Amino acid sequence: METGSRLAALSLLFSAVLSPCVGLVSSGEIDPLLYEEQLLWVSGAQGEVNTYRVPLLSFTPKGSLLAFAEARKSTAGDVGAKFLAMRRSTDKGATWSPTTFIVDDGTQPDGLNLGSVVVDEEVGSVILIYSMCFHLYHCHPASTMMVESKDDGLSWSQPRNLSVQLGVKNFAPGPGFGIQKRYEPAKGRLVVCGHGTLEGDGVFCILSDDHGRKWYNGAALKSIPYNQKKKAQDFNPDECQPIELTDGSIVINVRNQNKYHCQCRLVVRSTDGGLSLPVEGLYFDYTLVDPAVAAGALQKDGVVYFTNPANEQHRINLTLRWSVTDGKTWENKAVQIWAGPSGYSCITSVDSGSPEDRKFIYVIYEKGHKDYDETVSFAKIHLFGGR
Repeated sequence: METGSRLAALSLLFSAVLSPCVGLVSSGEIDPLLYEEQLLWVSGAQGEVNTYRVPLLSFTPKGSLLAFAEARKSTAGDVGAKFLAMRRSTDKGATWSPTTFIVDDGTQPDGLNLGSVVVDEEVGSVILIYSMCFHLYHCHPASTMMVESKDDGLSWSQPRNLSVQLGVKNFAPGPGFGIQKRYEPAKGRLVVCGHGTLEGDGVFCILSDDHGRKWYNGAALKSIPYNQKKKAQDFNPDECQPIELTDGSIVINVRNQNKYHCQCRLVVRSTDGGLSLPVEGLYFDYTLVDPAVAAGALQKDGVVYFTNPANEQHRINLTLRWSVTDGKTWENKAVQIWAGPSGYSCITSVDSGSPEDRKFIYVIYEKGHKDYDETVSFAKIHLFGGR
């Protein structure tokens, strides 16, 4: 190595040691590459399932990956009986277990709807929150349900009805993941956010400060007019994905259901651990054009990543974007994961602290050639692989 190169390397080493932001990634480092991809579920091709939809993806405290989806038994529609399907990977997505159905709602005419998965790293559990009878078309009342795994996704508890604690309401978590607060305020709190019915829509969060034993209602940002039939361009925040920034605030990226103000994403922020969502913190992200869909978001090493079908009108063009300014601005470059029909997506990573885990994020999304709900696909993204 030449002397100049050696000095430069030493300078970088010392700056990393002395920097208070060790582990953070700069914009110049990031050049994502679609590293591997495989189909996890194919609609109409496996057992008693008509359609797989609403995919979720999570890490576990032991470093496994868990993929979930609604397995809609007899119809592609939101209403109807379903299984809650899961596959598990212990090798960072290279191979996956066979599909298991961890919840079966039988022949329920308005069955389960996913859902948010939240990892409690303090006690080593994975919690899945979902709803029953959400639409109230064929059954009532609606219920918010929970199942939990304490053995890395190998087994799951019997469903628990959280409506006893939360009250009876139409709450559809996510879809995506909930968070465990890593920073103050309310470090350790579990935060799961979701939405209501189209009339009673809005962003609503439920919170737990004792590892999921007790839950209570937190922040609410209601639609306008609330609990009334909406018109085009009414304010109607819907499906949402929260992330925690390194300053302890929670930023929630929201589906702008009626395309109020723009055909783009709506963003809200909580600075009190999910207790409130002040309207003063709301803004519209014009860069994130969106056809009204559930999207993926993740904060990793100081970088915010975002996936959605980047199109104002149609669910096509599943795109990965990233921001080194906590989502205030986005890098000009973006990575197209799939040009064709694509729908809901979810992002996760494994954060063991190892150099290998620092390189990758994982995306699960609805993917098709003619329709976006033909398959559920898993993509492994190398964050520095395009360099």
